[in-house]
Amino acid sequence: MTATPGNPPTIVLVGHGMVGQRFLEALAERGLTGTHRVVVLCEEPRPAYDRVQLTSYFSGKTPEDLSLTDMAFIGEHGIELRVGDPAETIDREARKVTARSGLVVEYDILVLATGSYPFVPPVPGKDAEGCFVYRTIEDLLAIEEYAKNATTGAVVGGGLLGLEAAGALKGLGLTSHIVEFAPRLMPVQVDEGGGAALLRTIEEMGLSVHTGVGTQEIVTGADGAVTGMKLSDGSELATDLVVFSAGVRPRDQLARDCGLAVGERGGISVDERCRTVTDERVFAIGECALASDGRVYGLVAPGYEQAETAAATIADDEASFTGADLSTKLKLLGVDVASFGDAHGTAEDCLDVVYSDSRAGLYKKLVVGRDGTLLGGILVGDAEAYGTLRAFTGSVPPVSPESLVLPAGAGAPAQLGPAALPDDAVICSCHNVTKGTIRGAVTEHSCTTVPEVKKCTRAGTGCGSCVKVLGQLVTAELEASGVEVDKGLCGCFAQTREELYEIVRALRITSYRELLDRHGRDGARGGEGCEVCKPAVGSIIASLAPAIGASGYVLDGEQAALQDTNDHFLANLQRNGSYSVVPRIPGGEIAPEKLIVIGEIARDFGLYTKITGGQRIDMFGARVEQLPLIWARLVDAGFESGHAYGKSLRTVKSCVGQTWCRYGVQDSVRMAIDLELRYRGLRSPHKLKSAVSGCARECAEAQSKDFGVIATSNGWNLYVGGNGGATPRHADLLAQDLSDAELVLLIDRFLMFYIRTADKLERTSTWLERIPGGLDHVRDVVVHDSLGICDELESLMSAHVAHYRDEWAETINDPQKLARFVSFVNAPGTPDPVVGFVPERDQMKPDLPLLDIGLRRPSHDDLLEGSTRR
Repeated sequence: MTATPGNPPTIVLVGHGMVGQRFLEALAERGLTGTHRVVVLCEEPRPAYDRVQLTSYFSGKTPEDLSLTDMAFIGEHGIELRVGDPAETIDREARKVTARSGLVVEYDILVLATGSYPFVPPVPGKDAEGCFVYRTIEDLLAIEEYAKNATTGAVVGGGLLGLEAAGALKGLGLTSHIVEFAPRLMPVQVDEGGGAALLRTIEEMGLSVHTGVGTQEIVTGADGAVTGMKLSDGSELATDLVVFSAGVRPRDQLARDCGLAVGERGGISVDERCRTVTDERVFAIGECALASDGRVYGLVAPGYEQAETAAATIADDEASFTGADLSTKLKLLGVDVASFGDAHGTAEDCLDVVYSDSRAGLYKKLVVGRDGTLLGGILVGDAEAYGTLRAFTGSVPPVSPESLVLPAGAGAPAQLGPAALPDDAVICSCHNVTKGTIRGAVTEHSCTTVPEVKKCTRAGTGCGSCVKVLGQLVTAELEASGVEVDKGLCGCFAQTREELYEIVRALRITSYRELLDRHGRDGARGGEGCEVCKPAVGSIIASLAPAIGASGYVLDGEQAALQDTNDHFLANLQRNGSYSVVPRIPGGEIAPEKLIVIGEIARDFGLYTKITGGQRIDMFGARVEQLPLIWARLVDAGFESGHAYGKSLRTVKSCVGQTWCRYGVQDSVRMAIDLELRYRGLRSPHKLKSAVSGCARECAEAQSKDFGVIATSNGWNLYVGGNGGATPRHADLLAQDLSDAELVLLIDRFLMFYIRTADKLERTSTWLERIPGGLDHVRDVVVHDSLGICDELESLMSAHVAHYRDEWAETINDPQKLARFVSFVNAPGTPDPVVGFVPERDQMKPDLPLLDIGLRRPSHDDLLEGSTRR
């Protein structure tokens, strides 16, 4: 590289997105920031941030939370980072780049990381007021502001970003539509079956989906603002906000203008070392580059690999980029979606192995060769096995394909641990880290924890989808090396939660302080504990309170300091700092008089009301100082806490059963009420949900609950270990044709055995799969009393039932306990001024103030704080 005598050679990076930031890190790793001047021209008003997690802004993350740029790193390496000052022209002959501010920078090496731009279909009205794209933080801020005066939104495009945009509009309170030209959602990632499963799940969330139609025109009103859309099938859609998310195109105009070769469909043409084919001093990486295999890669992992290749080439190291793994795992609108390898089965003579459950929204397909080689797959609704399956791609798994797609509860799924993976299996596709490299980090570099392995190999520092498998590999390798693996609850206790439960029960320890001082690690005794063990021990003491002589009230004395935020005020904290109020409605049955009370309270306190999937009525928007006033009226009307805030029983849903339904064979409402009143307030490692269905039609969805009951003509069937949340799981049949007494007895035993042996924050579904012996072992213990502990389990449950007290009834009758319900301890009568609301659909919603992003035209001498000019 040439440079002016006395001056170091200059590397100019145009663009500072995720790939640009990875390129800077790769330069630093190779020592190039110490031998070169590095100048970064960034178009956006902020440095690199995590665009993959962009939608999490609507879940409460701030732009600062999304940032990928450590300003200490920028300053330490002398990088000149200029935000809001993009490159506008390139003079390749003079090797100069001119920025918008007028700054001219001479370069020895130029790296283009300009990314992509959203494709907006050329339809009439596309530039009307109310039309947006979904690409940057600034786009989200603009959408959020405009949505305040909108009621309906439509997203053009049903791909990855389109679904995220639709979820964001729904989260902003808009009736949301998705318009997709292809016959299914996410046509690139999933096939017809996967698209159908995804469609059903998304429609159940309240979003309207229009597939197989295109947008013909954006309709506007007299004021020029959007009022609707005309679709290609002749129908019209009323909407006052439109988001275009119909794909992206490479941002290659800067390259075109300076004479660099681009592909026929866009993208700056580069060779295997990411050099442009036109000029060896110019590189292109990320979404703006047309790789040597003729593909433009729109995923972050290939972009990272290109960034590392370019940095290695500049450092005269051997590296090449000839293609990348396009596997993806995402959570869209709360639904797991993953695809890997030859997901669509394009290979000759390949075969499909498919499991589909339309009611549960599950679809799993594996593509295998005739010799058993796993070629690829699609997972919708449950992508738990993604990390392992992707690692097996290209090899013959040690078990049959059928066992790999069957969900727990639907057969005998194969449990493939890390030992089954070959050493050349890629565990982290973001940074191309193999199992062998991870094993080497443990055996050769003495890494003993996941964070240490992350730092050593960069595995798990990209999208994060491999972290679970990474943890399993680290533990397995340590155990194989004869290293004792610390399975303690946290840094304060060397014991597991199960072991601490036994210690508390056997020694009747009633305080966290006593447990820590007597049984904590040496360095933790006498200390304050940590945020992991405090709530875990608090839960143990609360669940055992009647048996060990402790107070069952979670805000008594020391117990209060152990609780999470929600338990601290006996209410769920919401986005804007307000709280929800959720009275218990056993079995979903409620008298008209009580309905009127809820309505009057919501009206008098200005609360938002919502009927939930758990068959009760939630009230949102209560200020902390209002909670006692609201609950005083509820308790007076006969309500009690619904424990929506605690790790305890939430609800027992029911259908109307034989009392009203002509198909019902048992009184499901009565049973649901009996069960909910029996187990109310039971503290457990995680929340508990239940349901009772009055016949095999299963209207209460009992098989998706922690414990579910389905009526038969001969009694009741009991199912356990189900989950309908982020990781759906069918419950397993524990026992059948039970009488009322037998049913209650087995549920008593099951719940207390779970509370006794589960890990912290472990749902019954995960516990049932983790516990040695699984369902068979649990059945032996709970039904057949193989361990001889059923009398004890029954006694513990009987003590809970006998000593139950409503937490809110106790709270409102104790002035000392009421003193905690204030926003400011030094000004107890002052409400929090940040908690505000705005009207929406005859109710109200949180008023979340927008950030003042303070845009201004950068001056010639502008440098971001923390960066350095040489």
